[in-house]
Amino acid sequence: MNKFDYLIVGCGFYGATIAQRARDLGKSVLIIDKREHIAGNAYTEKIHNINIHKYGAHIFHTSSGKIWNYINQFGKFNNYRHKVIADYNNCLYSLPFNMWTFNQVWGIKNPNEALEIINSQRFLGTPRNLEEQAISMVGYDIYNILIKGYTIKQWNKDPKDLPPSIIKRIPIRFSFNDDYFDDKYQGIPIEGYTKLIENMISGCDIELNSNYIDNRNYYDSLAKKIVYTGPVDQFFEYKYGNLEYRSLSFETEIIEQTNNFQGNSVVNYTNSDIPYTRILEHKHFDMIDSNKSTIITKEYPKNFNINNEPYYPINDDKNISIYNKYKIMKDNIKYKFLFGGRLAEYKYYDMHQVIGSALATEI
Repeated sequence: MNKFDYLIVGCGFYGATIAQRARDLGKSVLIIDKREHIAGNAYTEKIHNINIHKYGAHIFHTSSGKIWNYINQFGKFNNYRHKVIADYNNCLYSLPFNMWTFNQVWGIKNPNEALEIINSQRFLGTPRNLEEQAISMVGYDIYNILIKGYTIKQWNKDPKDLPPSIIKRIPIRFSFNDDYFDDKYQGIPIEGYTKLIENMISGCDIELNSNYIDNRNYYDSLAKKIVYTGPVDQFFEYKYGNLEYRSLSFETEIIEQTNNFQGNSVVNYTNSDIPYTRILEHKHFDMIDSNKSTIITKEYPKNFNINNEPYYPINDDKNISIYNKYKIMKDNIKYKFLFGGRLAEYKYYDMHQVIGSALATEI
């Protein structure tokens, strides 16, 4: 006899949202996670009164009032608006691409001048890859300064070998609005993401340091329904081969007697010969400057293998073809299993999209 109504594998935003909804319906829920903490990649740890984003920057943004109202039930958000600086050969540029960027690259002052230069440099055919897509959007100069080197580091592939969809998510503005996101609602939980997800899963049983794949027969016997948020290819024992990901490693440093290291939460390094892609300074996410010290994290892209975490799905034609075979297998067992989240759906989701998917899931 099943002990729980739901077993949820993975305590990121998808698992936490399903858990919260199930508990709200009076269902019993067991959440397990192979890590030693809840909150998945959104996990934050407080050091020197600063919330450290342990697995990279997480900025909550959405234009959905439904999603914003939902997540605000579980914690208060500050009014942080994400702005990114790019460093190329020790020169600084504004991201995403806006009139500040165009002024910094070309010295121009109005949108018509920027558009004229971009039009003279555009790729005019139908973009077949990331390089052609980027050049069709912003021209050769900006591509070479701000996109090419960063992309090579991030994906360990020539931009000609990456799908055009990867770059489409970056906005371009012919105004001096340098907000990274256009969404109506933006912010970061004041108490950190870990506390936010802790509030979401209140009333659930939790087991950490527990690997579902290593003991799946036991865990499957515990619940009527299994919600799986891990890698879909691993679930099906790689029957159709491995799906490709990029991974990351992080180098965090406490800098004593320094109140402000770089003046911004994120600085991207777009030269291909600098090994890290960006430096985070965490206090700026919290919008505080009173500390006598600061904490930074350098983010290094790396190849994915079984010993590190998958972060970014490589959604090219080859991998999508493999995933579609796994999707058929998922559909055949949906009476017992639900699959959701970035890894189980092999999608490059943002947090609000994960929550939206979980809210739309029939449970």
